[in-house]
Amino acid sequence: MKTMIKRINGKLLTGLVVSTMAAYIGSANASMITVATGYSTDQYQANAADYKTTVEAAVAIPSVGYGSTSVAVFDNISNQSVFGGPNSNVAFAFTIDFGVTAAQAGSWDFRAGVDFGFGGAVFLDGVALGYMDHDMWWSGSYANPSQFFDYAATLSAGNHRLNIYGLEGCCDGGQQAQFLAHGATGFTTFSSTDGQAAIPEPTTFALLGIGFLGFGVARKRKQ
Repeated sequence: MKTMIKRINGKLLTGLVVSTMAAYIGSANASMITVATGYSTDQYQANAADYKTTVEAAVAIPSVGYGSTSVAVFDNISNQSVFGGPNSNVAFAFTIDFGVTAAQAGSWDFRAGVDFGFGGAVFLDGVALGYMDHDMWWSGSYANPSQFFDYAATLSAGNHRLNIYGLEGCCDGGQQAQFLAHGATGFTTFSSTDGQAAIPEPTTFALLGIGFLGFGVARKRKQ
């Protein structure tokens, strides 16, 4: 009887390990998108760093009609559509966390159609890719290079973060961000189903293993 119980417990533990690992990997198999907005009457900035500093200061102050949340798809994003707030005097801070596999390592391209009346900037892994200090409104089209961000970068395998900062006076149109992965033939909109699997940190699985080891030791002591 004890042998049968041990076998059952062993199967349960194995199943728990497999299901937990699968759940972790499955949940990471997508880009994570955060939208943060704040009230701001600031206008054109001198450089990318100034856009970052100005926007981060604005979104850090809680204001009615503005906020911070995650979204499933980076498409048609505006302060109105996400928070039901004002369509003017908006500071935008978009954060996209995504992963690159070994097979995808290489040249990537990023583009973002925005509505930044006072311009904005783009950062990748904390480094500025560039900025634009003029009125930007892509109007749903990537035909005019002066009205959207488009940058290329060489990425290694692992986790990466794309930040987009901007200032809007009026009138808060829908925005979009896309990527062209190394080896891909077309752009893909960042989303929770875009297949960009984040690379789990080694400590994550190490801690998970220690947890299950402790569970096993506890079982032995009870027997």
